[in-house]
Amino acid sequence: MTSLYGIVGDKLRPATRKPLNKESLIEDWVAEDPSLLGLDALIIGRQVPTDHGKFIDLLAMDTTGALIIIELKKDRTPREIVAQVLDYASWVRTLTTPEIYERAEKFLSKRLVTAYREHFGEAIPDQLNASHSMLIVASELDPASRRIVEYLSEEHGVAINTVFFNVFEANGQEWLTTDFLLDQEEVEERSERKVRPPWSGYFFANAGLNEKRSWDDYRKYGFIAAGGGEFYSKRLDQLSVGDEVFVFDKGNGYIGYGVVSTDKTPAVDFQTPDGPLLEQPLLGQNLGHNADNPELAEYVVGIDWKKTFDRNNGKWFKGAFANQNIVCKLRDQATVDFLKAEFGLE
Repeated sequence: MTSLYGIVGDKLRPATRKPLNKESLIEDWVAEDPSLLGLDALIIGRQVPTDHGKFIDLLAMDTTGALIIIELKKDRTPREIVAQVLDYASWVRTLTTPEIYERAEKFLSKRLVTAYREHFGEAIPDQLNASHSMLIVASELDPASRRIVEYLSEEHGVAINTVFFNVFEANGQEWLTTDFLLDQEEVEERSERKVRPPWSGYFFANAGLNEKRSWDDYRKYGFIAAGGGEFYSKRLDQLSVGDEVFVFDKGNGYIGYGVVSTDKTPAVDFQTPDGPLLEQPLLGQNLGHNADNPELAEYVVGIDWKKTFDRNNGKWFKGAFANQNIVCKLRDQATVDFLKAEFGLE
């Protein structure tokens, strides 16, 4: 149960939890900003008609092209909403990529590829709806419905979860908080194991090299970088100290393998053995641009390079894994086997 306290002087004063009497507005809020639910997603439909004569409150797409069914409890009983969202999922799974384009572009009033790039900052995947997930939005669920959601996710790897909206009031001011019933990352991980190959334990990272970022700088000072917008830089959050990373250079192949030595940090704050990164004789231009703007600034992750190659000697084979993501988990076993051999990890 979430609690909220106000700090008045040196005292804590509890805010009072109250019923959610604006449930009809939640759909508007989430449609405007899915991050309220902790989602990095593009809304591609609202009150989406199914072939079963029902309407999905909100339909969204994540960066992998997977669809997300977002359903508000509203005036339905908890058990009705669980059954309803499962029924919606049975229909959503049948949607083909062309059908998704058609429906999304009608709702967005623009090309889906354009809307996707504007939101995620990268090219849309070729195949959409390789998987889907369900998110129930409610102020509360009865114990039986909670058990059903937990059972489906934990025992059968169904990508279903619940987000609770809570309203608190103190001194005439209202606050809204959100809480997941289950850890969303664990829900996604269990679901991925059913629809995707297992994770190899290695990460894929795009080098993103251009006039601003130099591979020579990366190698010499031990880092990789991304920036120019949160859509790019926030991908680096997936990397933690100790993670193993293969770095890819578009058009050349894989050019580096290393172990993360420091978590994501603004380039302006990154320290090399020779001192602050931006005080070094860098070949890349303006790595410190927009340093005073957290959204647009460049961010770096420290890398302890184990083996690297020149850009013109990148390692590649036809059919090897590569995509537009800044960082993602490397799951293609053929690519992993090839890279382990090329980088001497066997």
